Parts: sequence; structure tokens; C-alpha cells
Amino acid sequence: MRQVVLLSLADGCLGAPVLACRDALVAEGADVTTATPASDRELDELIAAVDGPPRPDGLTWPAAEGPTIVVAATAIGQVRAVVRRLVRRYAPPPSRRPSDLAAHRTVPDLPPVGVLPLYGENVFDLPADPGEVAKAVLHGTPARLDLLRTDAGSVTLDGALIGGTAPWSARIECDDAVLAEPGETIAACAVGNGAGYATVDGLPLVPRADPADGAIDVAVAVPVRTRRWGRTRVTVEVRRARGRAVSVNPAAEVPFRDDGVSGTLTGKRSWWVERGAWAVLRP
Repeated sequence: MRQVVLLSLADGCLGAPVLACRDALVAEGADVTTATPASDRELDELIAAVDGPPRPDGLTWPAAEGPTIVVAATAIGQVRAVVRRLVRRYAPPPSRRPSDLAAHRTVPDLPPVGVLPLYGENVFDLPADPGEVAKAVLHGTPARLDLLRTDAGSVTLDGALIGGTAPWSARIECDDAVLAEPGETIAACAVGNGAGYATVDGLPLVPRADPADGAIDVAVAVPVRTRRWGRTRVTVEVRRARGRAVSVNPAAEVPFRDDGVSGTLTGKRSWWVERGAWAVLRP
């Protein structure tokens, strides 16, 4: 019997869509556990169900055929919360890197996650009907996606938008390319893995971002003033690059949104791509 752990992070309770998904999973023959974790500790206890058998090296590794985690979410940021804890659990410390971990990765293949979008939200273009979600979880296909890890210990699934509310300045690099230097005025910077920040306020930033191509798309929007016929005109120059890593080192604090979660960037932040490190279950 297939084991499923159905988590609701949306509102701390099991709403009607979650209960309908549970019933659909049970009708398909699954053994379903429901939970509303209120802390990282509670979430970690649930994720432990996905652990594989003990390894000779003592590392905790996900099971090849373990229970399936399904996240009921109103936003990508809630799915990210689960994936972040999966990374924290299964990423080995550098000093204990195993020989069977791919050279370009710092985490093993994370187990596929099912997603139940709630209240009409679009989460990775996945179906929101509880019955369709149940079928995707039990009979669907894992779609492996790139994962962006950060030097702050977190992860990004879709993308991040830095700035956008007021002019700011930073040194921004993508691999060996320098996209902005301190002293330049920046309107916004997009770090794209998916389509979340492909276009901002009508301005195309990272329209080619693809969450399964093994690359990070980066765009920096810089206001440019030109004077002609006695008039000053402001246009926006968009500088773009694609690579495996990006760093943003702001001259001062700047607001940002990472997978829709708001925060403040107080110092240098780096992202790097881990190709195909996580997966969602699609119909």
C-alpha cells in the first residue's frame, strides 16, 4: 500500500480541499497521514518518514521508494519551506561528501513532492482539483527540476526579485560576467530559475528562465538617462546573463522577494544551481 504524508502549511488547518484530496488518495488505495506542522521541528519529524535504510557511511539519505510527501499550499514559498527542510536533512557536510554523490551536486536526488494548490493559486502550473492531484501523486510522473541553493543556507525554487521599490546599488556577478558595479543605479535584479519573475511591471527580465535547463538566468535593470533636443529621457537597460552561479553584493540594505517571501538583503548573497535536485509529481 502506498504511503502518503499530506501536509497543510496554508492556514494551520485541514480545509475542504485537503480533506477531499485525502479522501481521493484513500479511494485510490493509499495509506494517508495528514498533518499541520507549526514549526521546523514538527516538519522535520514528518520528513524523517522519507529516510532510507542506514548507510555504511552513516549519512542520512532519502529512500528510493519511501512515503510520498504532498504539500497543500497557497504559494510557492510554502513548497519551498518543505524542500528547504529536505535539503537540510539530506545534504551531507563537505567533510563527509560520499563518492556516490554527483560531482556537480551538494545534495542527492530529493524525493518527488506532490503539490495541492489551494484557493485558486497557480503553483508550478499543477492541477488544483483534489482528485487530479491524487492521481498525479499515485500514478503521475516525477518531473525533475533545478534547485537554487544559497550561501545563507536556504533554497530558491522559482526565483528572486531584488529591489524594485527604490534605486539601489550593488556589485552583481554571474559566473565571470560583471553585470553591475557599485555606484551604478539599479532599478531591480531578477534571479530566475522559473517564470515567476520573467516579467516585472511589464518589463521582460528573465523570459528564457527554464527550471530544468541547469542554468540560472540573471537580469539587472539599470535606468539610463539620455539627453536629446534639450530634453532628458530615462530608459531602462536590461543586462542579462546565464550561468551556474550568481552573487549580489548590495552597497546598503535592499528589499527582496524570494519565491514570493519578502525579506531584506543586508549583505552579499550567492545562489548556485543544482541540476535536477528536486522533483514534483505531474499527471
